[in-house]
Amino acid sequence: MGTGRVFVLSKDGHPLMPCHPARARELLGKERAVVARQVPFTIRLKDRTLAQSQVDGVQLRIDPGSKGTGLALTDEKKEVDARGGIITVRRGLVALELQHRGDQIHRSMQQRAGYRHRRRSANCRYRAPRSDNRPRPAGWLPPSLRHRVDTTYSQAARLCRYAPVTEIHVERVAFDTHAMSAGRPLTQAEYQQGTLAGTEARAYLRAKWNRSCSYCGASGVPLNIDHLRPRSRGGSNRVSNLVLACAPCNQAKGNTPVEVFLADRPDRLTKILQQVRTPLHDAAAMNTTRWRLTEALSDLGKPVHAWSGGRTKGNRSAMGLEKTHTLDALSVGRLNHQSGDAIVRFPGQVLIVKATGRGSYARTTPDRFGFPRLRRARTKQHFGYVTGDLVRAHVPTGKWAGTWTGRISVRARGQHSLTTPRGRVNVSHRNLRLLQRGDGYGYSTRQELSESTSRKTG
Repeated sequence: MGTGRVFVLSKDGHPLMPCHPARARELLGKERAVVARQVPFTIRLKDRTLAQSQVDGVQLRIDPGSKGTGLALTDEKKEVDARGGIITVRRGLVALELQHRGDQIHRSMQQRAGYRHRRRSANCRYRAPRSDNRPRPAGWLPPSLRHRVDTTYSQAARLCRYAPVTEIHVERVAFDTHAMSAGRPLTQAEYQQGTLAGTEARAYLRAKWNRSCSYCGASGVPLNIDHLRPRSRGGSNRVSNLVLACAPCNQAKGNTPVEVFLADRPDRLTKILQQVRTPLHDAAAMNTTRWRLTEALSDLGKPVHAWSGGRTKGNRSAMGLEKTHTLDALSVGRLNHQSGDAIVRFPGQVLIVKATGRGSYARTTPDRFGFPRLRRARTKQHFGYVTGDLVRAHVPTGKWAGTWTGRISVRARGQHSLTTPRGRVNVSHRNLRLLQRGDGYGYSTRQELSESTSRKTG
């Protein structure tokens, strides 16, 4: 799967400079190299050690995000421009887009908490309160946030094993959540006075909605506080997500999205949506993990340089690049545009690395009430294969006759399910050949959005 360049390892397993795919095909055709890994595609030379090679080194640039992170390997060279000056030319070699599953982890944790709450509330016996003697260690992060740090570190460590990374550049951006909540820049004492300054949520909502139901306009009846975006759908307790609702409307809406509930009343829906503010989940996640990520990357033994988001945006805008995680990663770091420094090439194909996990530890499948419905097999490996393995299937006959490559989901009976670009097909384990063991990630490719301004293709 092409990512612009092919990773190259020396005979003794040390990383060398990435090469062009055509060069990799030539080395493989002459049997001077063997395939060491399928994704990302890596070859190992059979006739050259690290001491016999010239390695200039590359830079790893990272643009962290809440749902996705961009990683780019670059090299920088000094060139002489038309005026005789020395300029820095940056070229993108490899681009990866890491897709996190923090939201999935968060939903799973909420589901587990709901199961536990139901089981405990069903047992109505008296329980003496237990002491809070389980302090969290220093640097503790919730699992959904810890996952973002761990997966980014894991991919960075993998790139350091396959490429001669000499330094790491990471964007360490801070979001002003208070200003984002207000929807405008704040000054001086405004940072100390939020929406509920001098009042409380219920009194603020009564005054805002004139002591009437925001959905039907009923007044003079008991009013409840309702979440526009339900908590079960990821809504928060921010005051911009709260409205007043009478008991019938509150019960009728339930956990239905407000856009669906008020689809037949567009005027009232428009009025309600005017108070909705941009969610702060992603900004809060970035603020929480930015220092942890920098500390984790320093364990790789490479110099780590942190840069602001403003510098990244300035570099990307000056080069005329689109807004993507991978192009942002390419733009991280110092570039002196006034002296002529430029980004002259970026990979046209991006390797998408999606965090899928390695399965569940649960030994039972629960129903919607949290009761065990059926037991799962304790054996994850069947006939030598595990779910997530990359295989090549040779189907001899039938509709799917031919050779297919993809990920499999194993079955105890030996008829494994193979995912192909045309759909899913059941293949006997006898017709499979293992290419690469599953590592908790799924791989695909996409084309970069911008049109390449490269001086040299590839």
